[in-house]
Amino acid sequence: MAAILGSRTLRKNPRKQLYKLVSQKILPPLVAVAIFLVIWQLLCLNPNFKLPGPIETFSETWDPFIINPFFDNGESDKGLGWQILSSLGRVGLGFSLAAIVGIALGIFIGANKLLYNAVDPIFQVLRTVPPLAWLPISLAAFQQANPSAIFVIFITSIWPIIINTTVGVQQIPQDYVNVARVLRLKGAKYFLKVVFPATVPYIFTGLRIGIGLSWLAIVAAEMLVGGVGIGSFIWDAYNTTTETNLSEIILALIYVGLVGLMLDRLVGFIASKVVPE
Repeated sequence: MAAILGSRTLRKNPRKQLYKLVSQKILPPLVAVAIFLVIWQLLCLNPNFKLPGPIETFSETWDPFIINPFFDNGESDKGLGWQILSSLGRVGLGFSLAAIVGIALGIFIGANKLLYNAVDPIFQVLRTVPPLAWLPISLAAFQQANPSAIFVIFITSIWPIIINTTVGVQQIPQDYVNVARVLRLKGAKYFLKVVFPATVPYIFTGLRIGIGLSWLAIVAAEMLVGGVGIGSFIWDAYNTTTETNLSEIILALIYVGLVGLMLDRLVGFIASKVVPE
């Protein structure tokens, strides 16, 4: 009898888990989005409100931006799919460089107290510089738009990676260090057995902040450097503003937000698989 009751309980668990997922994770965001859209549409009933409503935005951008996001008419006249992929390519390169350099520097600086005291004030000053403030420097240095945009991503996202990695190294428990000394762990073994496992949660915190800053930086940088990219698309649409272009800008902003959310969730997912519980 107990076995039968236990099997029935197990059969009910998936339903309960599905109900919990829908009621707590899926339904509340959908309700919030619906309320937001209703409020937005009601505001647009006011003739003084110049922005298009959600219904108008959807209808004006349906063809081709929604149903055909990968159309290509040459040069910068491309669908939002190509625009976002171009921006993601720049973000991927700039962020990867920032991750490699940032993690290496963070570990080196965190392990050397004298070096940390020397460079920490410099890093604290540089990390507060807005992304677009780096653009004139990068354009002067590289003389080309694409490397300049990648540099802006790199220099914007590297600081949280360095700082969080540094803190992670500094927060390694002394007991870990003492055990490593007893076991005579040095060099690569010390790094793989002690430093990296203890620091990886801090590293992924920095990476998660950095990927968000990277996406913010590329959209801002592309608005000025031009070419193909979601930032350039938004800026070009603004410079030729019509009611239809406003709908295109709003749709592009929605895409930007969704891609930013996916990037954040992707890094968080990888962290959940790598960071020890």
